[in-house]
Amino acid sequence: MSKNILIIAEQRNSQVQNVTFELIGISRELAKANDAKVEVLLLGHNVGDQVANIVGYGADSVFVVDDPALESYMTEPYTQAVTQVIREKEPNVVLVGASSIGRDLAPRVAARLNTGLTADCTKLEMQPDGSLEMTRPAFGGNLFATIVCPDTRPQMSTVRPGVMKRCEFDATRTAQVENIKVEFAPSRIKLVKEVKQTCSVDSIEDAKILVACGRGIGKEEHIQRAKDLAYTLGGTYCSSRALVDAGLVESCRQVGQTGKTVRPEAYLAFGISGAVQHLAGMEDSELIIAVNKDETASIFNVADVGIVSDATRVLPLLKEEIEKIIKA
Repeated sequence: MSKNILIIAEQRNSQVQNVTFELIGISRELAKANDAKVEVLLLGHNVGDQVANIVGYGADSVFVVDDPALESYMTEPYTQAVTQVIREKEPNVVLVGASSIGRDLAPRVAARLNTGLTADCTKLEMQPDGSLEMTRPAFGGNLFATIVCPDTRPQMSTVRPGVMKRCEFDATRTAQVENIKVEFAPSRIKLVKEVKQTCSVDSIEDAKILVACGRGIGKEEHIQRAKDLAYTLGGTYCSSRALVDAGLVESCRQVGQTGKTVRPEAYLAFGISGAVQHLAGMEDSELIIAVNKDETASIFNVADVGIVSDATRVLPLLKEEIEKIIKA
């Protein structure tokens, strides 16, 4: 068993997803505790051109499994490939993004390796002896539990996208690259058709400025004002779960424990009370500005600037003032 950290890269349409680079970033911090190496497993078909990005963001080694059977994500071939590589390389830790793919893949791999899996982690800490402390929300987000896996290896964890920071890209970095051939067992399951769902959303995970709408502005006309303000600021808009459940905002714009985790430079929350489930998805934002007419709202506990007022009245006034500044 090595002391290294292995990251299962996620790629869609032959493009490595940001969560992979975020996992490399946290892995480099974890590796300092016991002088481990950061390894990345890249699976797919014709994905070799993505290796340079993986190396530039901090990987020490890249294992590439390139096979037509892995062109589109399917549970069984991906599980077989990942399991074979882990058994060969024997990493101490395996990290997977907590995306729809990662949440499907990781538990199956863990079951075949007869090891534990901690899901949806928001914090990871490595001890000098190689033990990984994995922290995740528990009891509906009301508590945080730190979990260890003392008896089996590898220690496996899925990590939510947007939680960890990726390293700065360094085009001069080099790494060991190894092509690995795996054997696939026959499967009765075949991919007949792949239907890709599109969502009319600017990526809220990548936005530097987010204007968030809550139940307090729960009408379409007020949501439109929030959109206008967001685009005036050069950002985009998002929502708490209440407006998604009401059918007023797309689910891909939801921030929180059951939505997405974001850390923009500025997060403007209008009419959001600040339930712990929502705070779990945005409390690491660099600047939080909250507007709520309830002065006891929990959102003010994490806000850098708080305004006690009706959010529907503040929205148009704030947009007007910003436009004056832009035109000046």
